[in-house]
Amino acid sequence: MIDQIKGLHHITSMASDARDNNAFFTGTLGLRRIKKTVNFDAPDVYHLYYGDEVGTPGSVMTYFPFGRMQKGRRGIGEVGVTEFAVPPGALPYWQDRLATFGLTGMEGGRFLGEARLEFLGPDGDGFALVESDPGGRSPWTAGGVPEEAGILGFHGARMRLADAAATGELLTFMGYQKDETEGGVTRYRIDGGNGADTVDLEELPSARAASQGAGSVHHIAFAVENRAAQLDVRKALMDTGYQVTPVIDRNYFWAIYFRTPGGVLFEVATNEPGFDHDEDTAHLGEALKLPEQYEPARARIERVLPPL
Repeated sequence: MIDQIKGLHHITSMASDARDNNAFFTGTLGLRRIKKTVNFDAPDVYHLYYGDEVGTPGSVMTYFPFGRMQKGRRGIGEVGVTEFAVPPGALPYWQDRLATFGLTGMEGGRFLGEARLEFLGPDGDGFALVESDPGGRSPWTAGGVPEEAGILGFHGARMRLADAAATGELLTFMGYQKDETEGGVTRYRIDGGNGADTVDLEELPSARAASQGAGSVHHIAFAVENRAAQLDVRKALMDTGYQVTPVIDRNYFWAIYFRTPGGVLFEVATNEPGFDHDEDTAHLGEALKLPEQYEPARARIERVLPPL
């Protein structure tokens, strides 16, 4: 069994408009844009990162805003809901705030004893705010949301699957423990993690398959401390029969990827070197940072990318 995983690292989705995406996360949700860079495979497309003050692993939501991209179709084989943690008692504030910004799909409720508020993002993205013990995590407070209500990072994520059994076995192998089941959703929890400690599996055997587009999660990443731990995880996964990519340098972390039995793309990402290794903490996310191979094309790339 793998014991190096420390919870979620980041979740990466796709969007149809970079400005709308930036406004939603920095304005509506009050997160900090911690990095403004580009897609490694399509440098005319931003890769935008949002999170807490320094982009702590377990707090980082990232987006590829492909201009005018068609919206994705919700279904099985995807991460259907990305869950953010907020302090206890914060949901009434968020219900008012999200209504003021005109968000749709708001639905309050409880799951496994926790109060939650589900809502939709600009492209129909599925989100939830879950009241949770801060556990030492602090929100970014310069985004217009008071500290007593601010987003602390991820709570977890909910996957929608035709059959949850094989993915549940994978999560158990990755160090998660099966928790409770409620209404067809089973929770898996990791002990000693970074606060972003839960993955819920929702089994929908008769639902249609998801189709990726704007508003869809591209992949979900799990955190390991360093490259040595990542190599151990990669070997364990490959020994179990998973096809895992070589280690890829993503400038702010090293990454490996593999496809799960339910169709969701998993990544295992390192906590090192972090988002401040090429930018002062006070100015994270302000300048356009390019991978080294794209620096010669900076002038052209800057002309193509929309101003934020």
